[in-house]
Amino acid sequence: MDQALGLKGKMKGRDLWDDNRPLNAPFGDKSIRTIAVSSGKGGVGKSNVVVNLALALDRLGQRVLILDADLGLANVDVLLGLAPSFNISHVLDGSKRFEEVLVPGPGSVRVMPASSGVQELTRLSDDQKLLLVDLLDELESDVDVLLIDTGAGISDTVLYFNLAAQEKVVVVTPEPTSLTDAYAFIKVMYTKHGERSFKIVTNNVADEREGRMVFGKISRVADHFLDGLSLDFLGWIPRDPSIPESVRRQQALLAAFPGAPAAKAFMDIAKRITREPPTGLRGNIQFFWRRLLNV
Repeated sequence: MDQALGLKGKMKGRDLWDDNRPLNAPFGDKSIRTIAVSSGKGGVGKSNVVVNLALALDRLGQRVLILDADLGLANVDVLLGLAPSFNISHVLDGSKRFEEVLVPGPGSVRVMPASSGVQELTRLSDDQKLLLVDLLDELESDVDVLLIDTGAGISDTVLYFNLAAQEKVVVVTPEPTSLTDAYAFIKVMYTKHGERSFKIVTNNVADEREGRMVFGKISRVADHFLDGLSLDFLGWIPRDPSIPESVRRQQALLAAFPGAPAAKAFMDIAKRITREPPTGLRGNIQFFWRRLLNV
């Protein structure tokens, strides 16, 4: 509690903590735009979406940081062929600071690696959560977009990072289990935490028609059972043989095959994100504290 009060006081002393400033500030505001990318189940290409969306945003002039928040089963560093010496566990135990752990990704993207296979990191303590929030605040002036690659499912850590983010993106595929599990994730966020706004990306589809059809299925169920929920179709990624090949090469698709159909799809989604103002409260830090400390 002392730590929480101390950090809360620190935030009140900053310009970001100004109750007279509008909460829905434009995208050009200094605060970080935070986007959590999740899925109901594993194996739907969520981490690949994060990596390529990060590089697409980078090419549009945004300063992007990927936070690999799949704390027990890291994927981002593997997808990019990175071999980090340190990871988020060293930040949480106090042995390293954020800037000492960040590693360069494709383009100007930076990556905060997770720690693969460390079961204890799948459950953050309250003190670790507070420390993570405080350290993320130090990056406020260096980052435009924080992309959070969460784990699959509905664990406490997955829900925590989604509650902390301004925007929630859910990746689904045409598989019935993907749709069922994605709906289960959305339902928990809606019924247990009051979240009403989600963006949907359909992955591994034949074309736009199938992408929109998959979105329509989950949207109809949500409309019927979850009153007041808002689902927005953010875009679709085609089934593209260049994607598994880029994974084998441990490169982002946009770097390995910039002319591939899926690469164009990622750019289209990134352009839509930059055109539209962020949903939810302005600023990652304010959102964290208003949720976690009830201020």
